[in-house]
Amino acid sequence: MEAVEPQSLKKLSFKSLKRALDLFSPLHSHLAPPDPESKRIRISHKVNTEYRGINAVANQPPRQANAVAQTPVASNALALPGLEDSSDRQKGGAQNALVVGPSIQSKAPNDGGLPSKSITAFSASGSSERNLSTAAIMERIPSKWPRPLWHAPWKTYRVISGHLGWVRSIAFDPSNTWFCTGSADRTIKIWDVASGRLKLTLTGHIEQIRGLAVSSKHTYMFSAGDDKQVKCWDLEQNKVIRSYHGHLSGVYCLALHPTIDVLLTGGRDSVCRVWDIRSKQQIYALSGHDNTVCSVFTRPTDPQVVTGSHDTTIKFWDLRFGKTMSTLTHHKKSVRAMAQHPTENCFASASADNIKKFNLPRGEFLHNMLSQQKTIINAMAVNEEGVMATGGDNGSMWFWDWKSGHNFQQSQTIVQPGSLDSEAGIYALSYDLTGSRLVTCEADKTIKMWKQDETATPETHPLNFKPPKDIRRF
Repeated sequence: MEAVEPQSLKKLSFKSLKRALDLFSPLHSHLAPPDPESKRIRISHKVNTEYRGINAVANQPPRQANAVAQTPVASNALALPGLEDSSDRQKGGAQNALVVGPSIQSKAPNDGGLPSKSITAFSASGSSERNLSTAAIMERIPSKWPRPLWHAPWKTYRVISGHLGWVRSIAFDPSNTWFCTGSADRTIKIWDVASGRLKLTLTGHIEQIRGLAVSSKHTYMFSAGDDKQVKCWDLEQNKVIRSYHGHLSGVYCLALHPTIDVLLTGGRDSVCRVWDIRSKQQIYALSGHDNTVCSVFTRPTDPQVVTGSHDTTIKFWDLRFGKTMSTLTHHKKSVRAMAQHPTENCFASASADNIKKFNLPRGEFLHNMLSQQKTIINAMAVNEEGVMATGGDNGSMWFWDWKSGHNFQQSQTIVQPGSLDSEAGIYALSYDLTGSRLVTCEADKTIKMWKQDETATPETHPLNFKPPKDIRRF
């Protein structure tokens, strides 16, 4: 016995097909002529499979010419099982009949010897077997899923190292000249956007800094950390001028209200606290989550506060009364990141199961993004051009088209030399105010700056988009 050469299934199929043609085909490269008998058997089997449960209503011979006009149209209708009353079937046959094709009837007495065509119809009453037989003949409509816009791919153009611990948070200055980062080394560093040089280092926290925000109306910066402290920094004096006390555990997220002087912080005590910036007083403790509040953003109009939590829910809050307006329970895992679109009234939320898009102000679910990153997503941001970036715990950086949910680029961050591969994790990311630069804060203690590839064109990087198949098309 000689050893059988391992071959692919495709190769074996082609070899088998060739041998069959050698045996049965009179001429090479010519298929055998069609056999009418086998064609008849094949079609009869298909018809039998498709219309197995359908009984033809027996035709009754017409007694006189005017009696033909009075009989129902569906005289040779195909009726589905499950209809009890045959008289009702004949009455309603003309109304809820679906045209399948013409059929030849016997000659009528006064039609000049020509066979008359009657409509073969098929009852569209509610039956569980209806879909099996109608799916094959229903017209398929094209997908209405929006086609994504083409976006140039993004690439890293600068790596900044300076922190001595994981970089956990980032915020941009309203003038777009500098940005600040908070780290597990307990410092806040301020960097120049254009050159990437370090401008200032602020110390004062005694644990890692999880949240940062810069006020657009004052020269104030706000920081929050695992040390339960929320601090307000005066950037003219570079020192802490206010502290907001009240959190019972670490503070994980922080946001500034866009129109009123209110600060929002969420933490491990499952509460989102609302602070008056000037008086340092706590206005509300927005309680209702069952676990850590790990993401928050604010809007000028209701719902003015939106929080995401490790309890997998997203809550909309009424800032006038400090009460929950509604709760979204679509996610199955912790909602660690949310991003509000800068111009549209909608937002996206990221969880380990999916990235979902919701409408505002009512919170209607719009759709899932069309791919799954399959990792814990710590941060996300979207710019005005509709490019959404999401950073994962495994160092994956994915870019999405906002409108269609198409994932047009998947990249993997590279750890700086001397770091472990397991330190490829993205903890925070933010676009600058123009939306043309993206900054990521990572577990290898670096800050990476990204920009779009200017040399890319739709020809060099074509759009590989397939609309989702699981949406019903008919």
